[in-house]
Amino acid sequence: MMKNPLTVALLLGALCLLAVAGAAVAGETIGVVRNVSGDATVTRGEKTLRAAPGIKLLVGDTLGTGPDGSLGVILRDDSSLSIGPESRLVLRSFLFSPSDGKFDLVARIARGTMAYLSGLIGMLAPENARFETPTATIGIRGTRFAVKVGEPSSR
Repeated sequence: MMKNPLTVALLLGALCLLAVAGAAVAGETIGVVRNVSGDATVTRGEKTLRAAPGIKLLVGDTLGTGPDGSLGVILRDDSSLSIGPESRLVLRSFLFSPSDGKFDLVARIARGTMAYLSGLIGMLAPENARFETPTATIGIRGTRFAVKVGEPSSR
């Protein structure tokens, strides 16, 4: 058992620093809006921002475009996403830590069109990059793909 109050205080301080560092990682920038045309937004929680080049993106952000909108995004691993008109995409998960060998990219496209060009996650750990749609999950095994998600059919 530790009897030295200074040692206890230092250990508690170190634990507090680790907790703060973990919280900072949760809110860390995962990418940036590169280009925008027409009506496009980034929704973060309850706040909707007009998309503009340079806006930093976080896990959980929803990217949306209107009838004349398009949006280009570069993620931290150099992946690029292009989103077409009338689209909605949620950046559900992103982890890029090459020094620890940890990689993860999960995005959900609810509607519209999207093109993806893989970055380092797609090259180093393609099994950890996936895109979800309302009816399927797309696993990445190549370097690029495009997807169109329409309205569900009424069968």
